[in-house]
Amino acid sequence: MTTYTVYFAGDLFDHKHLAGNELLAGAVDRRSGGRYACVLPQDLEQATERMVDIRNQDLMQVMACDLGLFNFDGTDLDSGTVVEFMMAKMLDIPSVLLRSDFRASGDQEREGDDWNLMCSFYPRSRTVQFNAMAWYQEARRGGATASDWSDRLYNRMADTVIEALDAARAEPSTLGGDEARVRTVYEWAARFPGSGFDALCGPGFVEKTIRNKRRRGLL
Repeated sequence: MTTYTVYFAGDLFDHKHLAGNELLAGAVDRRSGGRYACVLPQDLEQATERMVDIRNQDLMQVMACDLGLFNFDGTDLDSGTVVEFMMAKMLDIPSVLLRSDFRASGDQEREGDDWNLMCSFYPRSRTVQFNAMAWYQEARRGGATASDWSDRLYNRMADTVIEALDAARAEPSTLGGDEARVRTVYEWAARFPGSGFDALCGPGFVEKTIRNKRRRGLL
């Protein structure tokens, strides 16, 4: 069985973010039977505390991972998550946008997504949106302990995310299998962030990344 790595981007600034990210990532790994393995930025070891190093390591993981899962909660999207999503779309990485926030937001009116229109309409992308309060209350009605109802809640979320990951992955690459185009795009992605990003990637990173994704049928 092929295991696909999934970069899981989102807020990680308080215990709710950190715990929620970990619970959903674990449920996706488990419910997919190992088909998807989430990579959480909050779990990446940092060699230094320099902000540029943290940025560079996260962007490198976006490039290296097979798919992306981007948490689009909030009345205003987390800016770091948006940057990572744009990096993923530049590289034509299959992506899922996850929103559990029941508050209406953005500028797309009723027929659109609940966020700024500049973050919508990209190929190889799927949206998973649900009302977190409603799903929470439904899980609670099952009774038993907090561990039991949280399992029900996160398993339900994971099943929906996995279905969307499968759909995004099945969509053909917009790069069209053009080897020269793929190499050009990935080489530019390793250079344009600047501030030591190309040095962190190092020799052979682009080639290895392309080779791994081709082997998994993603390019």
